[in-house]
Amino acid sequence: MKKEIALPERKPRKFLPEDFKIENWEGLEPFYKDLLERDINSAEDLREWLRDRSELESIISEDAGWRYIYMTRFTDNEEYTKAYHHFVQQIQPKISPITDKLNKKALNTPFTEKLEQEEGFNIMIRELRKDIEIFREENIPIFTEMQTETQKFGQINGAMTVEIDGKELTLQQAAVILQSTDRAKREEVYHKIARRRLQDKDKLNDLYTKLISLRDQVAKNSGFDNYRDYMFKAMGRFDYTPQDCFDFHASVREEVVPMLSQLARERKEKLNVDQLRPWDKAVDAEGKEALKPFASSKELTSKTIECFKRLDPFLGQCLEIMEEMGHLDLESRKGKAPGGYNYPLSEIGVPFIFMNATSTLRDMITILHEGGHAVHSFLTRDLELTDFKHTPSEVAELASMSMELISMDNWNLFFDNDEDLKRAKKEHLEQIIETLPWVATIDKFQHWIYENPEHSEEDRIKAWNEIFAQFSDDVTDWSTLEENRNFLWQKQLHLYEVPFYYIEYGMAQLGAVAVWKNYKEDPRKGLEGYMNALRLGYTRSIPEVYEAAHIKFDFSRSYIRELMSFVKLEMEKL
Repeated sequence: MKKEIALPERKPRKFLPEDFKIENWEGLEPFYKDLLERDINSAEDLREWLRDRSELESIISEDAGWRYIYMTRFTDNEEYTKAYHHFVQQIQPKISPITDKLNKKALNTPFTEKLEQEEGFNIMIRELRKDIEIFREENIPIFTEMQTETQKFGQINGAMTVEIDGKELTLQQAAVILQSTDRAKREEVYHKIARRRLQDKDKLNDLYTKLISLRDQVAKNSGFDNYRDYMFKAMGRFDYTPQDCFDFHASVREEVVPMLSQLARERKEKLNVDQLRPWDKAVDAEGKEALKPFASSKELTSKTIECFKRLDPFLGQCLEIMEEMGHLDLESRKGKAPGGYNYPLSEIGVPFIFMNATSTLRDMITILHEGGHAVHSFLTRDLELTDFKHTPSEVAELASMSMELISMDNWNLFFDNDEDLKRAKKEHLEQIIETLPWVATIDKFQHWIYENPEHSEEDRIKAWNEIFAQFSDDVTDWSTLEENRNFLWQKQLHLYEVPFYYIEYGMAQLGAVAVWKNYKEDPRKGLEGYMNALRLGYTRSIPEVYEAAHIKFDFSRSYIRELMSFVKLEMEKL
């Protein structure tokens, strides 16, 4: 008999009617007008005004969230696409100028200074000042166009399939075959996937060129030299600079890429091949069949819930609630956008996990990763304002990437023999060594793209290959595959949909290794530090949140060396 799960209820609304639904701008406008015209005569009035604004914004955010979720789940459903576009084109542009007026109203009251003395409000008010600084009315239609164009990436990729052995497969499903021990089969599938991607290379190239032009215009309108500088301000990167990113790139090149090359040499030797080719990178180096931690999305869900429960019952309950509410869509299928995400739903406080699972170890890691994000949403659910719950990516990714590692002691749920369990752990630790250079590659490429917005397609290919070479192993042979390599960047969703959101994975990966190190030394204290850090939401600066987890926000060469030495030591134990 299935256990009854107590589902969380939405907090009672105080400002908007309980049955209010967003259909058009006209329905929302009176609430914005109320906020704009309301008198604020005390610090308590200001706090109440901010709460009402927070309620309104959480309802809007959740409505937009559901529109996005349905559009990505069913890219071939015109009604869902139309509903999302209606929000982006007809509602959001009306909200932007009023948001700027509300920000100015909040900052112009004499009571802001008093509220700013409180933790959380100081961070929020810092964000308001930043938003006012970069807001430009003329950017509103450009943002609308950018969002509409951005969605084309998911539609183009969602339609990509290949035929293998008489079956139509999504590229995610086909990629699983790259783990086959049959080298000829791997090569065949690699070429089919690559050819299918290249069919749309011009479409994806043109889309990216258009997005670069629009983004550059936004930056120029706001008084910035380039879109990179604009985005550092827009993303609230108060705690580090572009130079810190360049230092991160250099540190990874010096400390991690040699480890990557060593792994590739060992792989080439174990596979006993004359040349290590791209289709040799996913197969088990010792010729064993690919690990299959689960057979269905239902099994993946139940095992992940139990894995989380063993860490802490509360963590398992978070995923149980999501399952019960239908907030999990895990399996890969045609017509579904690529990638995976945890979408926070601000009003109900129960997020939605979307991914493209087949049956691989990578899929298992993805649910653990997105589950870490989900736990973060639950832990911040009761914070006073929506702004307090919306953490910067450097903190959000710490939640997810740490969960991948601190859950490792419970991976025996997915693997019924010790040999497979050790293989899984080793493969994941190798993935960390592969992740950091790829993060550096994508981030450095973005810096170049937006520092040189007028570049030609040839310039882009040349820059990509130069950067790719700096962070790749010195073993893999790409001869005769140059065109595939030239457009390898096109598979990275972040370049199209969330520009400059990528370096955070590198920073958070370092933080996650440090969280895991603490957990290995003292599980109770390590987990407590992790959860206490997440509970803070965005009521503290990034370094302070990291400090609450008993780790450092640091990506210097010496720190990277220290953490990578720990990873190497753990790999040697397996």
